[in-house]
Amino acid sequence: MTLLKFRLAYRNLFHDRLRFIATIVGIIFSIVLVTVQMGLYVGFRRMVTTMIDHSPADLWIMPAGTKCFEDPSLLDDRQRFRALAVDGVAEAAPVVIGYAQWRLPGGTTTPVFIVGSELQGFGLRPWSLVGGRVDDLSVPGAVAIDQYYFERLGVSEIGASAEIRDQKVQLMAVTKGIRAFTTTPYVFANVDRARLYTGMLPNKASYFLVRVSPGSEVGKVGRQLQESLPDVEVLTAAGFRSRSRNFWLFGTGAGAALFAGALLGFIVGTVIVAQTLYSSTKDHLNEFATLRAIGSSGAYIYMVIIWQALLSAIIGFCGAAGISSMVVRITADTALPIVVPPAMLFALFLLTVVMCVASAIAAIVQVMRIDPATVLVR
Repeated sequence: MTLLKFRLAYRNLFHDRLRFIATIVGIIFSIVLVTVQMGLYVGFRRMVTTMIDHSPADLWIMPAGTKCFEDPSLLDDRQRFRALAVDGVAEAAPVVIGYAQWRLPGGTTTPVFIVGSELQGFGLRPWSLVGGRVDDLSVPGAVAIDQYYFERLGVSEIGASAEIRDQKVQLMAVTKGIRAFTTTPYVFANVDRARLYTGMLPNKASYFLVRVSPGSEVGKVGRQLQESLPDVEVLTAAGFRSRSRNFWLFGTGAGAALFAGALLGFIVGTVIVAQTLYSSTKDHLNEFATLRAIGSSGAYIYMVIIWQALLSAIIGFCGAAGISSMVVRITADTALPIVVPPAMLFALFLLTVVMCVASAIAAIVQVMRIDPATVLVR
């Protein structure tokens, strides 16, 4: 019986090819719209915490009131030594951040964001290297940048030179995929050179990354550090990540705009799918009325219509997924890539099914109101 319902739904759906194509195109357009808007939001959400996500720290020590990673303030080395004296702290590595001016070979300048850390042991070092090594940054004046910023920074290969704060720098390592959502390029250097490039005193730092000793509880060590250093804030990596995302997503206009776009895309996509499936189902009212006239039960008609909705959802989603994957690949190397994780793709599939079935069920009400006698008198 189930096979018969499926076959009837299939033939009813594909009987009018033109109408079927219009329905599928509407679904595909809607799902692609939702996917792109949600993907932009997810991509931005990831980019604002990229440094925190790639840090090995269990705990972050930062100046009180720090809103996000790119919010530079100063800590004193004495606080680092006090942190190392706390039971359960294995390491506390300084990280230096700040803005500087990069002078291109032609003499023009552009702002860059310096990230300095210790190269040996524990620290925030460049990742996804496609040229050079982290150890190469120990050479005086050595820096690492992402290949995405080659043209902007006037370099094209390892060994190229430029200036930061009247100090000669040389490109010794190249990364791929480390892009700043603020559009200001990240420049990695060892911690001492980073202090020089940002004009920071030798005994100062922006953060201290803390590694907890094996067997120690991160939360407990964090509370002890906070008690020992009352003039700073101590956050877990998850806590700092959450604070940064909240600041950029809800404390600034950029995140709010992307969130509004994602929400609007969701609403518009839902309405389009609902209207498309509702109209498609209503176009077949005479066929369903005929089924009622020959004695088919309400449950039988319900199942036929739901099967039609499921088929439309699956075919439309597959088409949308293919187009969305192309969009993801095209934007992978842009300033704001569209990111569609598997969990989001699965959620969008469920959303498509729910929208299609709900729209079809809304049209069933019209079907069940039809008097079967109207078919027999034609």
